Amino acid sequence: MNHDMVPFQAVKRKQIADEVAEQLQRKIAAGEWNVGTKIPTEPELMKLFGVGRSTVREAVSVLVHAGLLEKKQGHGTFVCQPTTSQEPLDYRLSRAEIIEVYEVRSVLELEIARLAALRRNDEDLHLMREALDRRAATLAAGDMNGYLDADIAFHLAVAGATRNKVLTDVYRSFVEAIRKALNNLITDPVMQNHFTLQHEKIYEAIRDRDGKAAELYSIQHLDGTKLELQKHMASS
Repeated sequence: MNHDMVPFQAVKRKQIADEVAEQLQRKIAAGEWNVGTKIPTEPELMKLFGVGRSTVREAVSVLVHAGLLEKKQGHGTFVCQPTTSQEPLDYRLSRAEIIEVYEVRSVLELEIARLAALRRNDEDLHLMREALDRRAATLAAGDMNGYLDADIAFHLAVAGATRNKVLTDVYRSFVEAIRKALNNLITDPVMQNHFTLQHEKIYEAIRDRDGKAAELYSIQHLDGTKLELQKHMASS
């Protein structure tokens, strides 16, 4: 079995079982472990990740519960075909087409922009402004990872301003899925139109508590980004 295509990384964060589960899931999402593949044994996984048996068992249990893995007594643990009802949203998003994800994000973002304009406070505006300034600085410096971090920080600050925790959590799942895709696309010349003006206009509309304008500039930004993504995908 080849484990080299998506290399495992040393686990350092507190939620180590969750991170182990995430790295295992990436193998499945990348198609390296197809349906029916037997995954490494517990001792092998312990050695690969440098973690204890209880951590490996907890991580595997998470994926079994999610419907991504199946334990067969006496034979091992195998990749299985998850059903939509079983698979957690963040796992499903990792396998989805980026345009599909963006279309759903668009629906969410219009309501987020409108609610943020109605409910934002000064701290929300401070977070948005700081993220936009960092976004501009990293873009000018050619720091594309920093640019993506700042761009997502801005959109999450807008989502937080809605004061709706469920909406914010759902939106965060979509944004993180999009970040992973854009991380591979952002260095392409096709993706060099970053819609800075639209971001500033969204900020100003929220600052001025103008929900309709916030929706309008969000539509312009999202439609433009989807067009750039479609162009990139057609040329690749």
